[in-house]
Amino acid sequence: MLERMAWGVLALIHLSPAAALFVPSLITKLYGVPAGSDAFTLLHHRAALFLVVFIGCLWAVFDPDVRRLAVVGTALSMLGFLAIYIMGGQPDALRSIAIADGIGLPFLAYAAWLAFTR
Repeated sequence: MLERMAWGVLALIHLSPAAALFVPSLITKLYGVPAGSDAFTLLHHRAALFLVVFIGCLWAVFDPDVRRLAVVGTALSMLGFLAIYIMGGQPDALRSIAIADGIGLPFLAYAAWLAFTR
């Protein structure tokens, strides 16, 4: 039960950025990037990749067979962003995203531990 809840939390963390694929105005709200800019287009594509992470986490709620792969994909996304955020000087505009990923790390660690020790 706790394992499924951990995956649910991870899915929820990725829901907003994934929703930006279908509601592009969220890109401006989440990242402060104006529509029509090159960065906006890149972030729109990034939303599609977040949809993949979201689907992987949601799938892992119900299917233990995908949990190892979901751990790898989710960890690459979250840890990769946090590393780039830190190396990039921790920009204020991205702080809420870093906080959300930081909150998700214990859930990811728990899910990873269960996925790779069973």
